[in-house]
Amino acid sequence: MNQATIQLDEVSKQYDDVFAVRNLSLTISKGEIFGLLGPNGAGKTTTILMLLGLSEPTSGSVRVCGIDSIKKPIEVKRRVGYLPDNIGFYQNMTGLENLLYTAQLNNIPRDEARKRAEYLLDKVNLSDAANKKAGKYSRGMKQRLGLADVLMKNPEVIILDEPTLGIDPEGVRELLKMIRELGKEEGMTVLLSSHHLHQVQQICDRVGIFVKGQLIAEGNVQSLAKKLFPEATLVITVHASPIPNELVKEVQLLEHVQRVQKIEEGLEITCYEDISAVISKVIVEMGSDLTHISKKNFGLDEIYHRYFEGRELHESY
Repeated sequence: MNQATIQLDEVSKQYDDVFAVRNLSLTISKGEIFGLLGPNGAGKTTTILMLLGLSEPTSGSVRVCGIDSIKKPIEVKRRVGYLPDNIGFYQNMTGLENLLYTAQLNNIPRDEARKRAEYLLDKVNLSDAANKKAGKYSRGMKQRLGLADVLMKNPEVIILDEPTLGIDPEGVRELLKMIRELGKEEGMTVLLSSHHLHQVQQICDRVGIFVKGQLIAEGNVQSLAKKLFPEATLVITVHASPIPNELVKEVQLLEHVQRVQKIEEGLEITCYEDISAVISKVIVEMGSDLTHISKKNFGLDEIYHRYFEGRELHESY
């Protein structure tokens, strides 16, 4: 079994009569990249602050790297690198100087710190701007410097709160690639908080759907679709000719098929499981020429529109 790096058990945070987080239980394994996905105000940042020991839960327990975040917040901070949504640097210091100052605060020897800083600046594509004042950095450059900054002390965990906020699309692509590569290269556990669906989907091993302070489901995209959609989630499109009614009936009778619909050049088959190989075999055996087959799963877009835009949660959640 994978070792748990982040463990929340029945955690709630209440302000007067309002729950910012309610009964949150979540385990994130060592080396995993986990995406906490939810709209603004869902409770993501509140959860992060409790993980860091910066806010005390009303109830429940929080452990990071096996350490109680409530009782030993300083110990947790030594092991965690945190990139907030609005990062700040000393504007009159260069990017390199900012990293060396962070190293000094963490008691990293200067020679080791300089090697580490230069290595990380190269990794986040800021070597050419290492001696440029941080005040002259663009938003995207500051976020990349922030990523290097949280990695200076070689943490076991990095927590990124909306790291792509305000960055142009190309900058987002680069930053996400860096997070993925550095997370895997450094062997760290990464918790990424975001309300941007496609960004989370690109780099995370697992995703947690967070709505109104509650984690309604977690898993990879395929398992989330199965959990959140009671109906079939896979659409297989086939182009074949001819398409006699007997073929349509035969496909409809296959196991895991929910619905078969004729389209202009073939069939659109909605399934509970991927049975594209079986469908192909049936089409050929029925004497039709199969020219194309493709499949599409419900992704995070469908989950977003169903759960983040005012629709009811399933009764089981």
